[in-house]
Amino acid sequence: MPELSIITVILLALSAFFAGFIDSIAGGGGIITVPALLWAGFPPHFALGTNKLQSTFGSCTASFNYSKNRLITVKEILPGLVTTAIGATCGTLTVQILSPDILSGIIPVLLFFVFVYILFSPDTGIERKVASISKGAFYILFGLSIGFYDGFFGPGTGSLWTLAFVFFRGFDFRCGAAYTKVVNFTSNIVALAWFIYGGKVVFGIGFLMGVCQVAGAFTGSSLVIRRGSRFVRIFFLIIVAVTLIHLIYDNYIR
Repeated sequence: MPELSIITVILLALSAFFAGFIDSIAGGGGIITVPALLWAGFPPHFALGTNKLQSTFGSCTASFNYSKNRLITVKEILPGLVTTAIGATCGTLTVQILSPDILSGIIPVLLFFVFVYILFSPDTGIERKVASISKGAFYILFGLSIGFYDGFFGPGTGSLWTLAFVFFRGFDFRCGAAYTKVVNFTSNIVALAWFIYGGKVVFGIGFLMGVCQVAGAFTGSSLVIRRGSRFVRIFFLIIVAVTLIHLIYDNYIR
């Protein structure tokens, strides 16, 4: 493992704060922290494992803040916790054998079409609508698939969950962001357990970044609670655009 200078540790801590902030609003925190850990010299699997440790702090903080403000009901989310945990387990075990490059090229294409659709559909996610799919079918389909993706690769997971809640469960963006953090926390904690079992987590820097994630996540989720769905929609479009640029560069240009 690399020996980290004081400057590197400070930069990793700052990256965790900003990642926690944006992740609590629209997902996409992994596009900051995973490259930061790789830049610091962490081998890829250790970067993914350590990232899960620090991001678990952020998703837990945001989930608690949203729950405290009654944006989440246990009855709605409980089935998703089970299927997401199963999906994340399968994804995390798979990534320790295979390269995440297998899936990473698909996500930019999906996010591009989503970005264009939301950009030209200004009313999407502003108000709650009737669900287009049953709760059971929704959590089986997306809990397993997005949970697998989060355990396997990760960047863009929060955006995918928010979109799924908006399009298929009829949530507005604010509620979508709230429920996203709960399922995101589930896949994070499950993936983290398997990374720890596989010896792929650096605890010192992971805990330090986790503390900074808590501060960022609390700040971001509090903004969502105060500002509402239109704020989340604008922020969401910005984060999806940045995620797109990052993934396209990583997969098709670099």
